[in-house]
Amino acid sequence: MSPQPDPRNDIDGDVYVTPRHLAAATLTGDPALVPLLDLGWDLQHDPLGNVYMHAPDRRVSLGYLPEGQDDGLWRINAYKDPFDPPTWGVCFNDRCPTEFVAAFTIALAGAYEQGPDAYLARPVAGNDDHDPFLAVVPLLQREWQIDRSRWGAFVVQSPEGLAGLQFTTGRLDPETELTTREARWQLWAGTSIDRPAWYATASTDTPVALLRAVTQCVSDPAPLPRWRQDTYSYIEGMAQLTPILPPSPPAPTPLDIQRAASRRPAALPATSVPRWSTTSRPALPGPRR
Repeated sequence: MSPQPDPRNDIDGDVYVTPRHLAAATLTGDPALVPLLDLGWDLQHDPLGNVYMHAPDRRVSLGYLPEGQDDGLWRINAYKDPFDPPTWGVCFNDRCPTEFVAAFTIALAGAYEQGPDAYLARPVAGNDDHDPFLAVVPLLQREWQIDRSRWGAFVVQSPEGLAGLQFTTGRLDPETELTTREARWQLWAGTSIDRPAWYATASTDTPVALLRAVTQCVSDPAPLPRWRQDTYSYIEGMAQLTPILPPSPPAPTPLDIQRAASRRPAALPATSVPRWSTTSRPALPGPRR
């Protein structure tokens, strides 16, 4: 049987970042675009290098905006009608780990295949499938703690206190939710929600299944790989970096051992002389005359 490939050969990085929410964005956004491209979404570029994607029914759009007007790198909106204001909107800023955005777009691709009832499903308190609290459950299951320090908001924080999720209660202005950080949901990393290392927001009517996909990814205990020299890709001074060991050489197969043995030169027999013997060795015959 041939040796199994070592999964470390495919790791894009030389260190692991722990906990994963203290990683930051990678240099490319392709992993988050691919799930939607695979569904045949239309992709366009502008002269500045911004990317715009539209679903075939034009009811969902995505903007990847490295040259946008603010730090909102990813903006994703959904519409009941393409000519109406967005039904819901999500924003990931330019330092949010790309893996978290990809978790959202993978879930969005699955919901889009199911149809509008899935990707436009409004959260409904008390509903078994659409209760907003379902988005918080993965965090609580992984030892995030409830923090009631903010009035008018439900907050949970990571075990070490360097990431949080805030759900704002009460009425919010729909337009403000789509254009500022004052949205129903806000996820962030760092020492303060007011000055986060990275953040993501989601408006009131964002489907719970999409939010849950992100919180499951954020709270996953597995570390994220990064390159130590790419200091923009993790939060320096907060993240724990662990070297990724190089792959171990594969164990030799019986055939490898047999080939090695066949290449080894034969050893010359050694002449045996008893130890501490007083007997002289017979003289070698001299040259003939």
